[in-house]
Amino acid sequence: MVYISYIITMSQPTVPTLDFEKELIELEARIDQIRKLAKENGVDVSEQLAELEARATDLRRDFFANLTPPQVLQLARNPKRPSTLDYIQVLCDDWTELHGDRLFGDDLALVGGLARLGDHPVVILGHQKGRDTKDNIARNFGMPQPEGYRKALRLMEHANHFGFPIIALIDTPGANAGLEAEERGQGEAIARNLQRMFAFDVPIICAVIGEGGSGGALAIGVGDRVLMLEYAVYSVVAPDSCSVILWRDKKHIEQAASALKITARDLKQLGIIDEIVPEPAGGAHCEPQTAAASLKNALIRNLEELLKLSGTERREQRYKKFRAMAAFNG
Repeated sequence: MVYISYIITMSQPTVPTLDFEKELIELEARIDQIRKLAKENGVDVSEQLAELEARATDLRRDFFANLTPPQVLQLARNPKRPSTLDYIQVLCDDWTELHGDRLFGDDLALVGGLARLGDHPVVILGHQKGRDTKDNIARNFGMPQPEGYRKALRLMEHANHFGFPIIALIDTPGANAGLEAEERGQGEAIARNLQRMFAFDVPIICAVIGEGGSGGALAIGVGDRVLMLEYAVYSVVAPDSCSVILWRDKKHIEQAASALKITARDLKQLGIIDEIVPEPAGGAHCEPQTAAASLKNALIRNLEELLKLSGTERREQRYKKFRAMAAFNG
């Protein structure tokens, strides 16, 4: 119920101001001040206000259409950005969460269960970040342990057995890289997920809704269709980690973010993703209901297209799709 209330009350959210939004925020604050003064003094400034509001709308639209990769990264990491459970409450009916990998435990950083998307029963799963410090610690900041990926595989095997399409929502900095995770077989768990997802007969649709980092994202990212929200990011390594690896410090995050081609626009041009799902100007956290509606429409449309194919056709197309990503003309 916490996540339902978040979505409902976010129609007029209070969100952190990002560095590059200050000019827009100052203009909107000036508009509010003029409106307040006009009301107090009984002055009609409706025409002037309309001009300023139109200017603010145009400025926001133009600005967010030309964000740099580092700016998109800030948006993707916004703590108010809707999470997997937020989207599930809007996307799906009859949601029933399932728990545990039947081997070690239940990882709260990766959630999943049974639901209905439109007219279709599905298994939906995804990474889950926390809403505050306590929740983030419980969910390990959206970085799954091996048992999280084994839970995801258990649910996907269930979906394949009963003929349910698989919907995977991606939002993680990466898989947990701690000693305990490695001792419990983190690399093997990710590799097994990759292997099995290529073999499933049912439709698989993956959507990057926030941050898609490294193998932690790819472990549930092998899909017939890969969608990406407009201001999400997807990369082989987080720009922070890339900066540390190449320059031995975190001072070059912006340079790394630009070089890694992490934005939806870049990845669509490179053929890594299939479709960009538009977000409201300012990001999904500004109008989460609108963002969820866009994502739902895209998921249902792609799912209905994939359901027209046979299991063999989907497997073959999925294999060719990912093989083509490694093909270059020398």
